[in-house]
Amino acid sequence: QVQLVESGGGLVQAGDSLRLFCAASGRIYATDAMGWLRQAPGKEREFVAAMGRSGAVTLYADSVKGRFTISRDNAKNMVYLQMASLKPEDTAVYYCAANREYVTRSPGAYDYWGQGTQVTVSS
Repeated sequence: QVQLVESGGGLVQAGDSLRLFCAASGRIYATDAMGWLRQAPGKEREFVAAMGRSGAVTLYADSVKGRFTISRDNAKNMVYLQMASLKPEDTAVYYCAANREYVTRSPGAYDYWGQGTQVTVSS
């Protein structure tokens, strides 16, 4: 099993920046891709960003490309999401997730999930 714990969410204004943290524990060696996904009220969970273990493969949703940056520190078992130029439509619960084998945009393909951290962007 892999345990994921997110932190760093909060209430910010449009245009602000925020950094999310994901601490991983357990059988980390059995996972490859780490991703961030989000779910806004009344909407389906959607992909935000993902990165493979080596960092060679990185994917972003079009809606966040150029504003968000995913990174990871394998030695510390940490994954980060740096968010800049935040917009009200970025308001959602942000989840850290892990896939055992490959980097993917599909929320249904992730094997492990954290509990989520709320990000609220006011206009």
